[in-house]
Amino acid sequence: MIPIYLCDDEEAVRHQLQTALEWKIFMENYDMKVVLAASTAGELLDAAANGGRGVYFLDVDLRDGEWDGFTLGRELRRRDPHGTLIYITSYGDLAWKTFQYHLEAFDYIVKEGEQTGSDAAQCLEAVHARLLDERHDPAEVFSLRTGDETRHVPLANILFFETAPKAHHVFLHTADSRLDFVGSLNDLERELGGRFVRVHRAYLAAWDKIESVDWKEHKVRVGGRTCLLSRAGKAELKKKLGGNL
Repeated sequence: MIPIYLCDDEEAVRHQLQTALEWKIFMENYDMKVVLAASTAGELLDAAANGGRGVYFLDVDLRDGEWDGFTLGRELRRRDPHGTLIYITSYGDLAWKTFQYHLEAFDYIVKEGEQTGSDAAQCLEAVHARLLDERHDPAEVFSLRTGDETRHVPLANILFFETAPKAHHVFLHTADSRLDFVGSLNDLERELGGRFVRVHRAYLAAWDKIESVDWKEHKVRVGGRTCLLSRAGKAELKKKLGGNL
């Protein structure tokens, strides 16, 4: 999920932007979420400190002590080099300042009453399209549907797949999440090729995430988690290891 952050010291503008963006996300079923609508730079920086790659709608005219929209953008760029910055401004001629601060802003939205929210939603559509284009190699992303959402999980983040108790369901495990979706390990094994190895009928583990193998206890350590190891799984592992045990 891609986090979205807003920062504007006008409550009415914050509300307008948040409402428009959340409606756009809901209508288009984007894998995004507005996680914060902040009035101060400090509030935003605290929330975004460990947020990973995000989308930031920032008020150029922010009045918050040492912070304005550009100094805040510069700090966000330092923390989140690949994040997307969009500026909200009362003026349309401030683009040159982003070059001065080396910010590489994605777009500018001029505050124009009720139109501001619509412009923000349209901008989000463009951001979403660009992020999809950046996934130029579909093989590097695993897409799944969970509930009413479509999620896109980088293969590099997946530790293992596990058969879920519910029939025809699978759990996808990353370091910090577990997603439940409709599928089968047999289909996943065929689809994901040599990047994952079937260590047990109930587990399909990322080959490059296997940390250790306990042959006697029939267990595999994958990204700090434990998976079961079957006889067939042992044979598969030994085959991939080329007999070098």
